[in-house]
Amino acid sequence: MKTYSRVILLFISACFLPLTGMAQGLGQANATVSVNPYAVVQTIWVVAGKVKTTHGDPVRNATVTVAPLIAAAVRSLSTDAQGEFRTEYQLNAVGVDGFNVVLTAKKKGLRTGHAFVSYARAAKTWEVPITLREPDEDSAQLSSADLISGLLPKLKQLGPEDGLSAKSEKDYTRGVAEYVDQHHTERAVPAFFKVVQRDPECIACRTMLGLAELDWDDWDDANRALAESVNATLANRKVGRPEPLVAYGTWLNWQHDPEKAQPFFMEALKYTPQDALTLQELGRTLLSMQKFEPASEFLKKALTAGAAAEARLLYVEALVGAGRSDDAAAEMNRYLEGRDVKKMPVRVRQVWAIVQAQRKVEATYVKARQPKGQEHVDLLRHPPAELIRGLEPAQDQEPLSSILDGVGTKILELLQNFPNTSSEEAIHQEKLGRKGAVSDTQNQKFRYLCMAPRESWGPGFREYRADFSGNEAEPKGSAEGFMLTKGFNSTPLFFHPSYRSESTFRYLGRQTLNGRSAYVIAFAQIPGKSHLSGIFRKGQTSITTFSQGLAWFDTDTYQIVRLHTELLAPLSEIRLEKQTMTIDFNEVHFSRLKEAFWLPENVTVTLDWNGKQLRNRHEYSDFKIFDVDASEKIGKPKASAESPKETGEPTVTQ
Repeated sequence: MKTYSRVILLFISACFLPLTGMAQGLGQANATVSVNPYAVVQTIWVVAGKVKTTHGDPVRNATVTVAPLIAAAVRSLSTDAQGEFRTEYQLNAVGVDGFNVVLTAKKKGLRTGHAFVSYARAAKTWEVPITLREPDEDSAQLSSADLISGLLPKLKQLGPEDGLSAKSEKDYTRGVAEYVDQHHTERAVPAFFKVVQRDPECIACRTMLGLAELDWDDWDDANRALAESVNATLANRKVGRPEPLVAYGTWLNWQHDPEKAQPFFMEALKYTPQDALTLQELGRTLLSMQKFEPASEFLKKALTAGAAAEARLLYVEALVGAGRSDDAAAEMNRYLEGRDVKKMPVRVRQVWAIVQAQRKVEATYVKARQPKGQEHVDLLRHPPAELIRGLEPAQDQEPLSSILDGVGTKILELLQNFPNTSSEEAIHQEKLGRKGAVSDTQNQKFRYLCMAPRESWGPGFREYRADFSGNEAEPKGSAEGFMLTKGFNSTPLFFHPSYRSESTFRYLGRQTLNGRSAYVIAFAQIPGKSHLSGIFRKGQTSITTFSQGLAWFDTDTYQIVRLHTELLAPLSEIRLEKQTMTIDFNEVHFSRLKEAFWLPENVTVTLDWNGKQLRNRHEYSDFKIFDVDASEKIGKPKASAESPKETGEPTVTQ
């Protein structure tokens, strides 16, 4: 019987093929045979995509597993040189309206990536992107796990008021159970996807889908889901939510784009002003933008709101950047809570080391700023009355950030558009007596050459002197006891965005200067961080100097109109008690150029060193552009000693 049964089965199987062939070739007989249940219609489903890194580079020879969610074969593919893969499924079309698959991509050295794809019969096929990330996340950023754990509790239970329909409630509950309780993200994502398809107006549902996809390393779909949630929130703030804003702001920080991230955190705070995670991540964003004072304020609020220890470590970094090393050390001790710093993670040890180094440097300068019998000028907190006469004091520091942004933009424009210029420089050198009386003088004139090189290593100017024949020249007088000074075009770089983190700033208020309304900003460099420095040189000995100062900026244009600097502290060990500089800037126009440039017009430098008092005055006029409207052709002097890009103070030589 067993043999007979096998014969019958083989016979039946063999008979099916001729019937199909007859149906295709017998004309009218087709109507009769077409009802054969075995003559089925089939649909071809194309599964294709591309595997890439977070930088967009294709991943070659990645293994891609295609796992349909119906009874169809699981296939393993390999990506080509372009990172692409492709396969086709030919399936029974009866009763099938869609085709859902789970894709898994693996490559040694990268994190495994996933994607859930739902193909509809009426939809066209498309290339599915799969991004494989680096195995380790940036320790300076919020981890994806911490982001998810911070937002998940607010999205676990939703109802009709959140846009979740009664039909979707069961699917959403199942998705939450699979994701949160069972940790089966590959099952949760299809469930959340089904909910979003049914309830597209549910912003919280889409946000939950995005977080699950992120947790599953479905980088591309997570980005899409969170972006759609943000757009829906911004389109209708009455039904919007803060969670997608926080998630997307964090996403932008991962892309190292804090300027774009900041507005999303600010918008999220409008919904939940005291949310610890939002305050923390806004503080982190401002910290990465080197806006240390506002960063410290938001991080302090985050700690008050109950933020985790990560916020305190960020707070320490912000306090160091703001030059508050003692406060930073106290917060660092709170963070450690008696734990041995040598056993802490690398990032913690790095922050601790920065705090210690900063305290050491500041202690050195504090000691230098307290000479016996003298009280040193503190322009940041106690500017001299004669410098701010008529000042309308600031009520708070809120305008400071926007003023610095406006000033920074002007400096960037200056460096980008600055032409090679020459001007006539008249130098008047003086020796002063103890009561300020002039005892000896000397006058010299030069062509002063200034260029803004376009090197990638950083912003700055190069400045040279030439005689009126175009040859390199340097002022005389050092042997006779006069002071030599240069490097004035570089002084506004204190306010360049790349260097702002290296000084502490304070908005003092508004003051009328030569009939012009001006913002007055005080600043003090942070030793140990600053790349901008002055140089005091005596013979072969050079000493680096740091500055504090006041700057005046036009309230309409943010152009710098005056700058006054002094030593950050007297350097008594070399008997350098005082060094002041005042620069008045003026608007300069060049023929054939529509744009005007604000350049130094008058400079006064005064020095009190080793019992000697010296003063130099520099006047600049007759500005020209190299080889364009200059009456004489002036080239770069041969064998010229270039001013280093980090010179933000004039070089002083005695």
